[in-house]
Amino acid sequence: MISSESGAGIIGHGCTPYEKRPSRTEFAYLAEAARAALASAGVDKSEVDGLHLSSSTIAPENAVTTAEHLGLELSWAHVSTSASAGSVAGVMDALRAIEDGAASYVLCLAGGAQDLAFFRERMTRFNSSITDYVLPHGFGGLNGMFGIVMRKHMETYGTTREQLGRIAVDIRTNALLNEQALLRTPLTLDDYLQAPVIADPIRLYDCCLPCSGAEAVLLGPLDRVPAAKRVRILAGRQRHNHPTLEVAPLRGGWELFREDLYQDAGLGPEEMDFLQAYDDYPVMVAIQIEDLGFCPKGEVGPFLERHTMTFDGSFPLNTGGGQLSMGQSGGGGGLVGVVEAVRQLRCEAGPRQVDGASRGLISGYGMVGYGHGLSASAIVVAGGDA
Repeated sequence: MISSESGAGIIGHGCTPYEKRPSRTEFAYLAEAARAALASAGVDKSEVDGLHLSSSTIAPENAVTTAEHLGLELSWAHVSTSASAGSVAGVMDALRAIEDGAASYVLCLAGGAQDLAFFRERMTRFNSSITDYVLPHGFGGLNGMFGIVMRKHMETYGTTREQLGRIAVDIRTNALLNEQALLRTPLTLDDYLQAPVIADPIRLYDCCLPCSGAEAVLLGPLDRVPAAKRVRILAGRQRHNHPTLEVAPLRGGWELFREDLYQDAGLGPEEMDFLQAYDDYPVMVAIQIEDLGFCPKGEVGPFLERHTMTFDGSFPLNTGGGQLSMGQSGGGGGLVGVVEAVRQLRCEAGPRQVDGASRGLISGYGMVGYGHGLSASAIVVAGGDA
């Protein structure tokens, strides 16, 4: 559990342009994002004494060797063990480090240097669950695995592709206003429905595009920046290895901690001005909408029909375009939602600014193992004095 009572929070943010193919090393992407985050807070590199790193492509390097390359001298270093769920959980860990006195300023960095071919090869050796228990039986990649989840959700609850397609279409609309996004051409529901089959029922626009880039947020004393630039972390939770050894579950762990999350924050889901969800596939966004309490389990289909998910709609979702339209930069995919939330709460989102945004929810998901993602996380954030 973390508290909003500390005087620390997110005071800076940064990112790099995204590229379909890497033009430089991962350290170079991370350095650019870090410089931008420091500049947005007016903090010098010499003041940073903590680093949280989330990357699934940087091995055998780690947080300490990354600090060496970036010229950082640290009193606290941590590397995520839960893929993109760890990017969100890492913000919680960084706040705890500051609250405990282990560090004063902590950079949270996440990113990757990869293209589609590298991503496909990496997934065959992602962890022992994949190599020892999935590959021998004909692993069809993540698209095949989550195709099972999507089919199961459709058959269990009557969810339709038309309903799930609204997620991809509205998120793309948000991306049209984000220069960082790789995919910036309009997407219609008919485009989504008629796209080539990848792993039935998953089609092309159900999938995010592996890419290269990095994201960063800086945590430190809130009084270091003007009130309008402060982002407080009201609550945060995480869950791992749930449900144990179940293939293609229709839940991920958010449903177990959501009540505690909202109680800690002193807010409910109906009070969120936006949701930044981990969007590797629309069906996983749908499951997060259910399990985070925005609608009852199994009723996400009608919920999606009732709402528009654009930045100016009734349910602002992934207002920067998410991974489905921005791209997935390895571990950076989990921090995309955090950085976009900070932009929204600091009123720095430009033409896609959510009107009156003062609080929001960010959820993470990752570390795919035997039949499902093993890790889920979420934080509630607020801007200024909200």
